[in-house]
This record gives sequence, C-alpha cells and structure tokens, in this order.
Amino acid sequence: MNAASNRSFSRPTADRLPDQLPGWKRAIDVGCCLIALPVLVLLAALMAVVTRIASPGPVFFRQERVGYRGRRFMCYKFRTMKCGADASVHQTHLDYLIRSNAPMVKMDAQHDSRLIPGAWLLRASGLDELPQVINVLRGEMSVVGPRPCLTYEYEKYLPWQKARFDTFPGLTGLWQVSGKNWLTFEQMIRLDVQYARNRDWRLDLKIIFLTVPTLLWQIRDVRKGRKAAAASAPLAGSPAGDTTSEAMFVPLKPKNRASQKII
Repeated sequence: MNAASNRSFSRPTADRLPDQLPGWKRAIDVGCCLIALPVLVLLAALMAVVTRIASPGPVFFRQERVGYRGRRFMCYKFRTMKCGADASVHQTHLDYLIRSNAPMVKMDAQHDSRLIPGAWLLRASGLDELPQVINVLRGEMSVVGPRPCLTYEYEKYLPWQKARFDTFPGLTGLWQVSGKNWLTFEQMIRLDVQYARNRDWRLDLKIIFLTVPTLLWQIRDVRKGRKAAAASAPLAGSPAGDTTSEAMFVPLKPKNRASQKII
C-alpha cells in the first residue's frame, strides 16, 4: 500500500470530532434497544440454565475493548467459552490474519475446543453480543458502527487504520453486511473508515435491515465449515486438535449473494 492511497484516509483533528452521538443516531439506538431488551432478558435466563449444565461459571463475560477515539471500556457478552480458556490462541489467529491478509474466518468454523457445547450457534447468530445493548444504552457503543477491537489488536494498527475509531463502535456495521468473513483485515478496515466518513441515518437503517439475512448466511457458512473441518481432521502433518495451524484458516468458497457486495 503506497502513501498516496492512504492520504484519502487522513483523520480530522480531535477538536472536530463530537463527544456525543448525533441525535438521529441516538434515537435509532434507543429504539433498537427497547426492542431487544425483552429478548435479552429471555436469552439471559436460558443462558443461565445452559451454562450451569454445560460449563459452570458466570453467564456474562466482560472484556476491555477500544472504542471511540481510542477510549477503553468494558464490553459485555454472553460467555460462550469455558472458564479459563486460553486467550493466546485467538491472538495467534489474529496475528496470522493481519500478517497474511487472508479472509477473516472465525475459529468457530474449525471446531474451537474452547467453546462450550452449542456456543458456535450463539456466536454465528450474533446473539452472544446481545448484552452489548447495555453498552449502547450507556453511550459507549451504537447499534451500527465498527466492531470494538481488543487492546492488543489496537496496538497493531497503523495511523491511517485508526480512523475507524472516529465513530462509535457498533453491534453491526458496513463490514458485517458486506462480506465479513470473506473479506481480509485491510478490507475490513477500509469499510470501517468508509462508514466513519459517510455515516447517515439512511445508511444505518440499510445496514440494520441487511443484518438479519447476513446472520442467517453466516450460520449456514459456519455449519458448513464445521462439517468440513470434522471431515478433514486431523490434518496431515498437523497434530490432532491443533486449531492454531494456518492450514485451519482456509475458508469455504463463497457463493454469490447480495450480502457479499459492498453497499
């Protein structure tokens, strides 16, 4: 990537960035949260039963993330991994994706042994992130925006890539409905920056309406990936159960569909 191509992503100065969400965006957020709260309560009750049976421990999981203008905050999720799961596995996977610029296939599609039974479906459907309506109501996130990244991921960003933090992080976004796991790390960043520069209420509503069919396709893709991984494991030359092998990060060939097009 040359310097000329990055000049188009020059960031506005800090004093030109508002400290709060625009009124129209906050209205969309509050409306969506009011709709989602009953589902959150029911799902929390269900998760309490499932985790007690499958993996004793807390129902919710908190993790420090990086949001608007590099601010740190605690992000909420339903716990989908076993207590004490090795976080370095994900960091190794992320390092590979950034270094290789390969499609950002989630480890869920490769039978990640850290997941509790049935958690892959919760993650593929995005329901594990529903507790983040708490973050939205607290003004730390928005419904639509770039995903809040992990602190060690933030440290790897180039200056032009940090322009994605010029808007509030979200539950869904332009990257998610434009291909997501079929796109590379750099493509994700460019879509996030594009959204940060061009957000408006019409784009937010379009992304929200495209999110449900996109999640349905994602569930299908993860299911196929898990079947393919089960059929080919253990891989030749790789130790059984080695989910950090780069050979495991090869996606299925995508089929043409609307959700893969950049909107």
